[in-house]
Amino acid sequence: MLFYADENLPLDVVTELRRLGHDVLTAFEDGRANRRLPDEEVLTRATELKRIVLTLNRRDFRLLHQQSQVAHAGIIICTQDSDFTRQAERIHKTCNSLPHMDNQLLRIYRPSASSTTKS
Repeated sequence: MLFYADENLPLDVVTELRRLGHDVLTAFEDGRANRRLPDEEVLTRATELKRIVLTLNRRDFRLLHQQSQVAHAGIIICTQDSDFTRQAERIHKTCNSLPHMDNQLLRIYRPSASSTTKS
């Protein structure tokens, strides 16, 4: 899949997604980091490049998706997870189970401690 990682997505997640075979362009690599770009511009840029936005900015991108009248390649909003490998694997598994991401908003949540603890 073609992803566009905004500034707040950890680089370690980007690295792991690349290892899993995904093409990930970061806002930094695209020359758009540290410029305080509005979320609308991030989505517009990703759409121009036909890339799915990856972000931890759940609230703003969820609202943007709901209010947007413009088609986009997809948005994936994630919860913060210090296990970057596990987070990238959840993104990978979820995306590979879908036929396409066009105009979709996906939520990738960190598993709760109780769901990962075995009795």
